[in-house]
Amino acid sequence: MARQGDDGPLVGRTGTLADIQSNLRNVGPGGTAAVFVTGESGVGKSRLLREAADALRGTGFSVLFGTCLDIGDASPLHPVLQALRRHDGSGPAGTADDAGALLERVSRDLRTIAGDQQLLLVLDDLQWADRSTRQLLLYLLAGLGDVRVSVLAAIRAEALHGTHPLRRVLAELRRLRSVRVVDLAPLDQEQTRELVTAIVGGTVALEDADRVYKRSGGNPFVAEELSRDLRDGRVELSDTLREIFLSRVDELPPNAHTVVHAIAAGVEPIEHAVLAGVVPLPEDQLIEAVRAAVTHRFVASDRDGYKLRHRLVAEVLEQEVLPAEAASLHRRYAETLESLDGEPDNARLAFHWQQAGEPDRALPPVVAAARAAERMYGFAEAHRYWTIALQLSTDTDRRRTELLGHAAESAHQCGEHLLALARLEELAGRPDAPGQSDLHLRRARYLAAAGRSATAEVEYQRALEAPDCTPRRRASAAAYLAELLLHLGRYADANQHAREALELAAVNGATTDLVRASAALGFSAAFREDPDAGLAVIRQAVEIAERSGHPDDLGVAYLHLAELLAGPLNSIEEGVLVARRGADLLAARGVGRTYQTRLLAIAAKGLFRNGQWAEAYAVLETAMRNHPSGADAVELLLARSQLWVGFGEVDNARRDLDAVATLLAGGGARHVLPMLTLRAGLAMWQGEHAEARAAVQRGLTETRSDDLVLMGVLAWHGLRAEAEAYVAGQPNDHGALRRLRTVMERLVKGVGDAPPAVRAVVDGYLDLCTAELSRVEDRQDPEPWARAAATWDRRQQPYPAAYSRLRHAEVSLQRRIRRPAAITGLRQAYAAATAMGARPFANEIIGVAQRFKVTLGEDVQALTPAGPERAADELSTLTGREREVLAAVAEGLTNREIGELLFISERTVGVHLGHIFDKLQVRTRVQASRVFLTAA
Repeated sequence: MARQGDDGPLVGRTGTLADIQSNLRNVGPGGTAAVFVTGESGVGKSRLLREAADALRGTGFSVLFGTCLDIGDASPLHPVLQALRRHDGSGPAGTADDAGALLERVSRDLRTIAGDQQLLLVLDDLQWADRSTRQLLLYLLAGLGDVRVSVLAAIRAEALHGTHPLRRVLAELRRLRSVRVVDLAPLDQEQTRELVTAIVGGTVALEDADRVYKRSGGNPFVAEELSRDLRDGRVELSDTLREIFLSRVDELPPNAHTVVHAIAAGVEPIEHAVLAGVVPLPEDQLIEAVRAAVTHRFVASDRDGYKLRHRLVAEVLEQEVLPAEAASLHRRYAETLESLDGEPDNARLAFHWQQAGEPDRALPPVVAAARAAERMYGFAEAHRYWTIALQLSTDTDRRRTELLGHAAESAHQCGEHLLALARLEELAGRPDAPGQSDLHLRRARYLAAAGRSATAEVEYQRALEAPDCTPRRRASAAAYLAELLLHLGRYADANQHAREALELAAVNGATTDLVRASAALGFSAAFREDPDAGLAVIRQAVEIAERSGHPDDLGVAYLHLAELLAGPLNSIEEGVLVARRGADLLAARGVGRTYQTRLLAIAAKGLFRNGQWAEAYAVLETAMRNHPSGADAVELLLARSQLWVGFGEVDNARRDLDAVATLLAGGGARHVLPMLTLRAGLAMWQGEHAEARAAVQRGLTETRSDDLVLMGVLAWHGLRAEAEAYVAGQPNDHGALRRLRTVMERLVKGVGDAPPAVRAVVDGYLDLCTAELSRVEDRQDPEPWARAAATWDRRQQPYPAAYSRLRHAEVSLQRRIRRPAAITGLRQAYAAATAMGARPFANEIIGVAQRFKVTLGEDVQALTPAGPERAADELSTLTGREREVLAAVAEGLTNREIGELLFISERTVGVHLGHIFDKLQVRTRVQASRVFLTAA
């Protein structure tokens, strides 16, 4: 399979290549050394030979390169003579009457070429070497030719079977201390991923790279071909690979050919007893056939059974077998599996009966395999089997109703919530469908998981009101509804339904209802009344869930505990630890796509609050590999959007927030309010204050949430948007300000009844709101900012603390009071911003520092967007009056103060600022000031 001219990168062979070069240099007493590289076809032997020869050429080695031919009547010493001809265009001088004379003459020519250097004789495909070449190797490496030679040769391992003469030669040569045999193994999974990524270029989906590994078995040549197919968008196997594998299969003895065909059709690993039932051969002939298949490197054998080295062989052979042949082979597999003693292997039985074209015989083992997968919490596998069961049944089949119910639930467990809803609708339309309360409850659960909270709430209410709603189903519906109301931020209503569910669950409910109701009650109680009592209830729910071991119970309990700790109670480190522990636990239970994803999103949000943004990003990258959907995807995208906004990745943030808006259809406050808050934050960094205002006002008017923390964050962003607009010389929206003041009053009233931990967080946002109001009202008061910084320092949340320090320093420097303390605070804010990677925030701090001529650090210039020459050129476009206005803006004066200074109206100042912003291509006063100060 060797091929030059289109080599991929050399992956996973660096250490081997270095060892080969070292061994070739480390000659024995006779001045000789040898390395024989063995391995299957395509594993990279020829490539290693070329790389080693290129590395050694010109470093004291004279290199000759020859290749053996797979022809029975090759001329004596063909690869060596070929190497000599390639070197100087001629073979050995004269003729030889016998083999000894020929060996001596060739040795003399080799000595002449080597001169005072070490000769490196490189021989590829040595398994096809003629007898004279084998003799020459023994002659030279024994030191009889008086040539200082190092031999580097490649040998196909599958050719060295039986009584191949090269085996005896290698056995002789191994006795020499300067001879090494290197068995080149295929690439492992990580190395294959690296190779695929290098060939395809850019980012390669993990499942695509792993599919290449599975199909190629780590064989570099095959992996390179498949990677190029992936890069070029080819789905079908390339003709090159197909012909290579078919030609190799054709070389097998007839019985071995039959064995490989049989193993290719099976589900690996295939036990010997099963293979014996499928392949109609006597035992001794079967063993010999398997041995030949192993020797030719088609089959690998271990204690578990037989399997193909490359799954591509199965793909190739599948196209070469007639449908009737394939059906017969699969039928023999199924009959053999049924005849074995012990528990039946339902998964294999189902596969083979299905492939044999017998759906009625396939359905029972498919259902059994699905139930077995559910018992092992293998929800993805169960979903696959229930889907197959549906495909095997017909609309008139009485079993289809039960199958639809299982298929819908398994789709929901796997995160395929829309598919679950579609199957539920089919189920509801059948004449023997379940009762109304059951259908409403299922529909509500699937809708809530899909992010459609409003319609889910309606369905839960319908389930509770249905005439056929039993006490047990009422307990389940009330528990689920309480959980949904938490998501909607309506904690009082959630508390009420959770208490009802607990009462019902104590008598009629299941463990799942008890855990769900306890978690909802604990969360709402901790937020509204008593954190310690609420936490105790949730921790008890965690204990019950851990005893139960069911993924749903564990997921619900860990989600509520982690979110409460990392969010409202501000025990961020403990919340992150709980989230990560729960994520690991639930990944092992087969619900990585749902519960693990949400827990990792909670962990990332906690890390964001703690200022560990790089680690948060790594956590989210791990979670993204689950490819979540519905509400799980929303949680993840919101957490990532928060990072994008902080990093200043505008396009990425917009993309993720747009995706969230698409996924949310009647979403709850705990999704909608963060989405709108992030939109406002993103708009502010871009100077789009009207857009920021609109996002906040939408959140204020549409929500019924009593989550004081979410409302506090939203109100701060609203007042910050108004303050930024005022500083930029844009008019404030007095109606918006009035609504924001009303929200502040509501927060002040509500926080009085809140538990201390929640009150402390809400007080932090109220401090920020009060401080932003001082900017809107142009009071230039540093004290609110000092209070806010101290509050967030106590909460150990570096971003709002650093933001407060920036504003405190800005006001203090503007008023020329407490300059040393202001400079210290500004530097602390800058250090926090750079540590987090908050580039837009860091740039704003730089702008303030430049305006007041404060030095922040040695690396500040790297973050400055414009150099002095460019800034000076930009100022040349301004009129004299516009320069005066800009200079006043850079001093921190408001429009009113600039008007009084220059004896013009406040409106005229605004007009000048509009022209200045257009000419300088900036959007905020800070950016305009930065250009002016850089030029100055």
